[in-house]
Amino acid sequence: MKLSEVLIKPILTEKANAQQEKLQRYAFKVARKANKLEIKKAVESFYGVTVTGVNTSVSPGKNKSRFTKAGVISGRKPAYKKAYVTVAKGEAIDLYSNI
Repeated sequence: MKLSEVLIKPILTEKANAQQEKLQRYAFKVARKANKLEIKKAVESFYGVTVTGVNTSVSPGKNKSRFTKAGVISGRKPAYKKAYVTVAKGEAIDLYSNI
């Protein structure tokens, strides 16, 4: 898998921001087929930091429904994989520079 296909986007939530400040841990949405070694290489090459640990989790897809004038529309949200990347002490990733 190419390194450009591994990282999809960073996850910017309150919980992720708290972990960035306290633990130097950053959350990313990654490709489902990516493994921890590929995630580590991608983060190190794109952001120029030293990665000390990678934790992954797969969030399952969920059924969603909404009520409209035409009736109930039901569908499914896709499953996705998250990676929690811990960087070395004293290093940081600036996720807000491209906004």
